[in-house]
Amino acid sequence: MAGIKIATIGGGSSYTPELVEGFLKRYETLPVRELWLADIPEGEEKMNIVAALARRMTEKAGVPMEIHTTLDRRKALEGADFVTTQLRVGQLAARIKDERIPLKHGILGQETNGAGGLFKGLRTIPVIMDICRDMEELCPEAWLINFTNPVGMVTEAIHRFTGFRKMIGLCNVPIGMHKAIADKLGRPMDEVEVTFGGLNHMVFATRVVADGEDVTEKILRDWGSQSVMNITGISWNPEFVQELGILPCSYHRYYYMTKEYLAEELEQYGKHELRAELVKAVEDELFQLYQDSSLCEKPKLLEKRGGAYYSDAACNLIHSLYNDLGDIQTVNTVNQGAIDNFEDEEIVEVSCAITKDGPRPVKVGRLPKAVNGLVQQIKSFEIAGSTAAVTGDRKKALLALMINPLVMSQKTAVEVLEELLEAHKQYLPQFFR
Repeated sequence: MAGIKIATIGGGSSYTPELVEGFLKRYETLPVRELWLADIPEGEEKMNIVAALARRMTEKAGVPMEIHTTLDRRKALEGADFVTTQLRVGQLAARIKDERIPLKHGILGQETNGAGGLFKGLRTIPVIMDICRDMEELCPEAWLINFTNPVGMVTEAIHRFTGFRKMIGLCNVPIGMHKAIADKLGRPMDEVEVTFGGLNHMVFATRVVADGEDVTEKILRDWGSQSVMNITGISWNPEFVQELGILPCSYHRYYYMTKEYLAEELEQYGKHELRAELVKAVEDELFQLYQDSSLCEKPKLLEKRGGAYYSDAACNLIHSLYNDLGDIQTVNTVNQGAIDNFEDEEIVEVSCAITKDGPRPVKVGRLPKAVNGLVQQIKSFEIAGSTAAVTGDRKKALLALMINPLVMSQKTAVEVLEELLEAHKQYLPQFFR
């Protein structure tokens, strides 16, 4: 029977059961007949464990969705209608280095921000570019839905340095913000309209509407400690948020409360309790659960993994693309004049109408002058970082680090650059030719 083929690169991810759940519950309007999980040899054991759980979930749901596994990415991509990427080059061991090495030098260590975020991008971008080249050959009509971090930098690199144009970057932060806003209003999410604009992990809610009334001011007064799983929710000063005029996301805390978060992470560093190290423990426990032959659903523990809503957001995005719904979702795509602070061809995270032809950005206008300096700094960091990833130019990598406000020191930038390059040498051949 005819149906949709989806290829998931990084199929051994602990998030895959949520992806499967999302496809199963949408099957009537998104008939996924084949889900191909592809991974590398190092991820084969986890992929097989996840695939077995996915088959049990599919059987319980009574849905004729075939689950395939392969170590041959090209086989998974051939004839695919949609491709999702949820990979981690170097696995969690690399993330631990990204977090610990900057902290050793007295600067924030974080998976997608600062020095750690840069190096995740340097390792990831060449791999995603290879996937795009394979897609152009094997499934040229397919959309690539990427939720591999750092999403903004990865999407910027693909748009800037390839001719591939069917890629959409996806993050769960706007969904978490939307839910938090709706909760504050005591309303379900579908009754609250939130407009988003900015960059990945630097997105703002610019307008909130309920019952046709603009209630942004109300939320600005009460934004409080809203946060995501992996960031402690230090409360926002309400006077600051009101004066800013737009709602910051959880990751803005690293830039507006740098001293507090650096002190917190340095304490965790000494105890070996950094987020990456805690995630490793959660992931180990998850895969123990996944091996239980009686488990036929996504376990509650997965919420502790930190990426809540990621996979469901991907399913929702694919559903809207497939059915040409035109509903509003927040994605990373080409600006096209939506946000006046950025060039038309730069990648932004923005509310879009999702159609079969891709995202159509909603006009956001100009972000306040108070945030313009910061968002421009981070956009220039993304551009320098993506250029370094593609060229293997150490000077570009140093430029990216020096631009980033979380690095704060030329001496530290040089030392961290050299140590992280050496630590990840096997995944960064472009820098060691």
